[in-house]
Amino acid sequence: MSLRPGVRLGVDWGDARIGVAACDRAAMLAYPIRTVQVRGDEGAAIAEILDIAEEYGPILEVVLGLPRTLKGKEGPAAQKMRQRAATLRRRLDPGTDLRLVDERMTTAAAARGLQAAGRNTRNQRAVIDQAAAVAILEHALSVERSTGAPAGELVEPTDQEDPR
Repeated sequence: MSLRPGVRLGVDWGDARIGVAACDRAAMLAYPIRTVQVRGDEGAAIAEILDIAEEYGPILEVVLGLPRTLKGKEGPAAQKMRQRAATLRRRLDPGTDLRLVDERMTTAAAARGLQAAGRNTRNQRAVIDQAAAVAILEHALSVERSTGAPAGELVEPTDQEDPR
């Protein structure tokens, strides 16, 4: 099946750092971009993600990892991510989709992959966060390739006022 053409961003949003990845316009290759430091101010982190989207734009969609439990349930971390997604959705360009995709085990898989490649991950959390963002994006692209439909759950725009 074919993929929709367009650049996508993959985002692994943690409490301290946010890993960001992108793919090419043909959606063939996902690659790490950078790690955004949260530093207690999520507004500044969102602004930096929007700057990245503008730099790599036009962006077809942003794929945001949704942390579920190993049993697939949504706990407090998933609810926090849904709130972050709603805030990001209000600030994203209206033509850019925002999707939530299951991110179970992506950070652990990213760390194992980096270790297998000979990278010392002990003091490289930022690298792991970027690799996890790549894994989230690659998963979304793989789902779309196999099903012909975008992965995850579309976050719909709301009529709430933008809290910039």
